[in-house]
Amino acid sequence: MVSKYRKGARAERELIKWFSEQGFEVIRAAGSGGNSLSPDILVFRKGKQYALECKAWDTTSLSLKPDQINGLKKWEEITGITTMVAWRVSRKGWRFIPLHLLNKTPKGYSVSWKIAENTMLFENLIR
Repeated sequence: MVSKYRKGARAERELIKWFSEQGFEVIRAAGSGGNSLSPDILVFRKGKQYALECKAWDTTSLSLKPDQINGLKKWEEITGITTMVAWRVSRKGWRFIPLHLLNKTPKGYSVSWKIAENTMLFENLIR
């Protein structure tokens, strides 16, 4: 069984490679996965900039801690960079979920794969 950290790091590297191949400059945050102060990766190309919190969880819903999402919302507000949760489910691919689509719950924030399926694909971000 692959550890959560290794699976997450591999998923981040996959996105970094994909964006780089499409002409984006990509920065992976130091301490990625260790704090809620910044997103995992930042991607830039003339006219486009995204901050992504990456998750590679094979579940039907994604639950996130309130401090993590609140930190990402603050990041987006301060920087003006479009911030999203990038979620990959094996054999279903990546979805890029704007923060406003996350549902507030008593324990934090969540989104179902059913909702995520209707969000942006990689191809939509790079156009």
